[in-house]
Amino acid sequence: MRPRRSVLYMPGANARAMEKAKSLDCDTVIFDLEDAVSPDAKEMARQQVIDALTGGGYGYREIVVRANGLDTPWGADDVAAFAALPVAALLFPKIESADQVSEIIAHVDQGGGEQLPVWLMIETPAGVLDLAAFADNPRVEALVMGTSDLVKELRASHQASRDNIAYALQRCVLVARRLGKEIFDGVHLDFKNDESFRVVCAGGRAMGFDGKTLIHPSQIDGANEAFGYSEAEVEEAYRLLEVWGQALAQGKGVAVLDGKLVENLHAAEAERVVAFANALAAR
Repeated sequence: MRPRRSVLYMPGANARAMEKAKSLDCDTVIFDLEDAVSPDAKEMARQQVIDALTGGGYGYREIVVRANGLDTPWGADDVAAFAALPVAALLFPKIESADQVSEIIAHVDQGGGEQLPVWLMIETPAGVLDLAAFADNPRVEALVMGTSDLVKELRASHQASRDNIAYALQRCVLVARRLGKEIFDGVHLDFKNDESFRVVCAGGRAMGFDGKTLIHPSQIDGANEAFGYSEAEVEEAYRLLEVWGQALAQGKGVAVLDGKLVENLHAAEAERVVAFANALAAR
């Protein structure tokens, strides 16, 4: 169990921002070499991320690097630079096929990262529709929605409700659950609007996303709240497991807590809540 409520992008070209990440209460930091870095700054950003990783100091925060695509002049060098460094995973943009995934893994292995997980960004119609055909690779650990590019590719528009892209989001969550992968919701561009951000987070959590990708530190608290569990929810999970254990000891297949029926599926979810809380406390 690794909490990934808040997944914060930090531009690799901004050494000051990467240093600031050491003090932020996010679960995961993505050092970004792709969208957030201009073409003339790619090599400089790569070296700055290498320096940040070798310098350490990020504590419990999971570190992921978003590489440029292998179809760009920088992608192969990005993989070669980071495959053997202390990162939790490499993230790759605009994935649409099993051939892309196989090529990525071959490059990662060649760079010395034979056990390194890969994360895939889903940000095109082909990526959404064909997700089940390429995300089942065992090296694929997590999926990340690229909603900004997806909206553009669909010729759609950004709406607060996101009803217009709900099918795409829900389809990806379904595939992720079928394949046993983590999946993170896309970024919310209006980072100064805390009210709309919290509404979008609540909707993403309700859909089943495991966490939220972020573009600004001000969004961390809202994501942690939306995709975590309150003290009351953790306490209720402990109580539920207690009555469930008593029921099993008596040879019963159901229990009752506060007038509500408790079955195996409720116990399984309570175990997840407790494991999540324990993982946060342990770090």
